[in-house]
Amino acid sequence: MADYEKMYKTLIDGVEKAIEELKKAELACEEIYIQTSDDE
Repeated sequence: MADYEKMYKTLIDGVEKAIEELKKAELACEEIYIQTSDDE
């Protein structure tokens, strides 16, 4: 029988990690924008 609890926990862990990576990318882009917006 499939271990649905383990599957669910694995999925949620992956989703949480993906969200954290997206947040980091967003912050990095905001920082680039702030640093380069004065150049215009």
